[in-house]
Amino acid sequence: MSSEIVINIQNLAKRYDIYARPIDRLLSTWKKGLKQEFWALRDISFSVSKGETVAIIGQNGSGKSTLLQCLCGTLQATQGHIEMHGKIAALLELGAGFDPESTGRENVYINGLLLGMTRDQITQRFSDIEAFADIGTFIDQPVKTYSSGMYVRLAFAVIAHADPDILIIDEALAVGDVYFVQKCMRFIRKFKENGTILFVSHDTAAVTNLCDRAIWLHNGMMRMQGAAKDVTESYLFFQHAKDRRDQTGEDIQHQTAGTKKANAVIEDDADCRQELIDHSNLRNIIHMVNMADLEAGFGSGKARIIHTEMLHDGQPTRLIHGGEIITLCIDIQAQENLDHAIAGFYFKDRLGQRLFGDNTFLSYIDHPVSVHAQQKVQARFSFRMPFLPVGDYSLDVAFASGTQHDHTQHHWVHDALTFKATASSAATGLIGIPMQSIEMTVS
Repeated sequence: MSSEIVINIQNLAKRYDIYARPIDRLLSTWKKGLKQEFWALRDISFSVSKGETVAIIGQNGSGKSTLLQCLCGTLQATQGHIEMHGKIAALLELGAGFDPESTGRENVYINGLLLGMTRDQITQRFSDIEAFADIGTFIDQPVKTYSSGMYVRLAFAVIAHADPDILIIDEALAVGDVYFVQKCMRFIRKFKENGTILFVSHDTAAVTNLCDRAIWLHNGMMRMQGAAKDVTESYLFFQHAKDRRDQTGEDIQHQTAGTKKANAVIEDDADCRQELIDHSNLRNIIHMVNMADLEAGFGSGKARIIHTEMLHDGQPTRLIHGGEIITLCIDIQAQENLDHAIAGFYFKDRLGQRLFGDNTFLSYIDHPVSVHAQQKVQARFSFRMPFLPVGDYSLDVAFASGTQHDHTQHHWVHDALTFKATASSAATGLIGIPMQSIEMTVS
């Protein structure tokens, strides 16, 4: 992150005049008292350094989208000062900047020109934009026929190839499917290395995972700014306290954790509530949605991952409940002789956050595995599947050679397996783990 300031906002305010009748707008030029003033933003001041990723959070109606539109120039601020340094690309409300009567192909050129690209640049990058959007023959259909997901796919694809310095995203990824969201998250993480991002989202997990800082807007004013984790925790407590007051009239306060009693180690690490969970509607249901084309991915090509599957009780399975022992099998074929072979995986949520993973390096550190050309090798990982909150998930698999910290990647497949959790049991965070024992003692 650089000390160079690329966004500087001082005392920003936006007012709307509200009239009871349309004619009152005309009459108000010589008659007072016909309008009410609504301040969507008041006294907003902050700065963003080059390379920072900053989230804007808050309830619906708090002024988040209005702020971003003022920064992008699609709204004129009533008061205050805005400085923006660098090329800006924005993904605001759904369909913004699209001509519904024009085709997707025509809108790529329209949006590209609006983002400062030349016609020749758009033509050179069109095939990459089309591949990123991945909407097939709809690229030549009027965008008024598009679904909300297709709108976002095409808009994000153009932005991703416009070489912006500042990227502004307003809750756009909420409508994407798991494949596209993963693709966007990979782009955002790469963009974070050199670019600046303003990110509006109600997803606090995405905010804490992606952002350096967060700004909390409430009723059009800044309530708090600081480290993303601190701001989101305060915001979540505020929301919880408000919901509690609305429902019960009671106030709640922050509480500190008390001393926890240590439990004896139990050899069987199955969840102590498993029988209850299995015979109730709390049971986790994790369904394998798809298996990816294993020709995709990246690597040297000296080995190929040819098959990936999940086993339960030794049999292939597409349905997992969480809490059971499952085995991930990765089949690889070497194209050349390779020493110190390593296979591994990552299990990710819809935002690309790596929830857990492992590789074979430590297990074979004293006896490295060598593979000859055209030989096949299978890596097997057996573990107890955690409980997963409702949502979309995917699994990356990889094969390399070398060491943990210095290796050559021969084949990495993004989203080799994708899953959908359609029911939730004992997961209250990013994942739930089997509980050996749970006790509560009253004295």
